[in-house]
Amino acid sequence: MREVEEALLDELPLAEEAGVETARLEAELAPPAPPLPVAPGPDDWPELTPGKIQVLGPYATRGLVPRHVRLYLPSDFKPEIPRFVLFLFDGQNVFDDEPSYAGGWYAHEAAERLARAGKLAPILVGIDHGGPERIRELSPFPVQGAEGQLDLLLDWLLDTLKPALAKRLPLLKGPAGSAVGGSSMGGLAATYAHFRRPLELGGALAMSPSFWVGDGAILDWVRDQPRPPFSRVYLDSGMREGRGTLLPLVARLAGHLASRGYGDLNLRFRTDPKGLHSEQSWRRRLPAALRFLYR
Repeated sequence: MREVEEALLDELPLAEEAGVETARLEAELAPPAPPLPVAPGPDDWPELTPGKIQVLGPYATRGLVPRHVRLYLPSDFKPEIPRFVLFLFDGQNVFDDEPSYAGGWYAHEAAERLARAGKLAPILVGIDHGGPERIRELSPFPVQGAEGQLDLLLDWLLDTLKPALAKRLPLLKGPAGSAVGGSSMGGLAATYAHFRRPLELGGALAMSPSFWVGDGAILDWVRDQPRPPFSRVYLDSGMREGRGTLLPLVARLAGHLASRGYGDLNLRFRTDPKGLHSEQSWRRRLPAALRFLYR
């Protein structure tokens, strides 16, 4: 176990950044949990209630472990009004504290603040991670000596889950209606997902994205992709994350997008002087990120 932990620490230079990272490492190194009983497919949902966090599933995810989906409809939701949808990786951390070892982001409260400000708050969909498989399934590139599995998760999200949502809920059509977000590995996954499937995901919210994976492979990969027809990208990083090594990587992507014509309307890059690689920092920055995506 010590050898595995040391290897993981080498591969996760941000892991020493905050006290919560000890718990993060323990969660990622823990033995696999017993298989979850697989619920009927996402077409067979219970009644959906506005203003309530609802845990659905677990659902079979082809090639990956089964997982829950956490859904929040804003309290002013009306079925006749089309809505944005925001998919968020690491669903255990998206809402309240209980399912997270490091505290939740309270994304539902941030969405309600948008509604009170007169904005159309999005439907929030948290996609749970796969426990010990989290790093691999949120990476599009080889990691921990094995191929990344993000394409499998992304295909399930867009080819199975999103169509099921669209049957039950009034989702805005086209890329402007859907975005994807996350932090750390989830931020890397969100960045990749937007540029990999831009006609279905028109925006990315990437907080402290783990651009260190593959020695910054995401930077070259995005450079090789065509600019999406509709694109809105939020990026941020704490100045002290990874002893200052993360911020330059995120700044490089922001600079690249700016060189391709992204401006204030479709690119926001935030530097957080006090930011750590922690749920507390992401919770604090999330409301501003949502205001940018849904202004």
